[in-house]
Amino acid sequence: MPRLWHDLHPDRGVTWQPACASKEALIDEAVTHAFGELAEFHATTLEEHEGRRVEAQQALIDGYLSVRHRDNPASGCPVAALATDMARDSGDHGAHRAYAEGVQDFTQWLATDDEDGIARLCTMLGALLLARATKNSPLSGQVLSAARAALSPTPQDHVSDIHG
Repeated sequence: MPRLWHDLHPDRGVTWQPACASKEALIDEAVTHAFGELAEFHATTLEEHEGRRVEAQQALIDGYLSVRHRDNPASGCPVAALATDMARDSGDHGAHRAYAEGVQDFTQWLATDDEDGIARLCTMLGALLLARATKNSPLSGQVLSAARAALSPTPQDHVSDIHG
């Protein structure tokens, strides 16, 4: 079953106590912290799959595009949670830089031998946002299913993971 970050650390609760001089500094630190946790989640997912990158990526994709993730945005991905706020941001402070670096790291984690991971993340994020926006409609589940199918590995991908 696909898992969320909170599933790996249910006992952690609030583990971060910021000591910031300003609201902007607090936001900068919060965004940096959120992406640090995402990087930790990616590392843990890879470890759980004993370094088999294609399997780890597919497990993450399946979890990301699940009804459970759709319905629990508070315990979900900072890319999705902060996208609208970052789009309104001027881009000249630490939060925006941390967000851009976090997105870049996520795309690199999703990268394959054939692609850089950008299209995969765009598909995942777009599908998640559309599924959340249409949550009370059958379309929501259809969006998640279609995106999972589009991002499912082909048999060729499995062969390269086994022999890679």
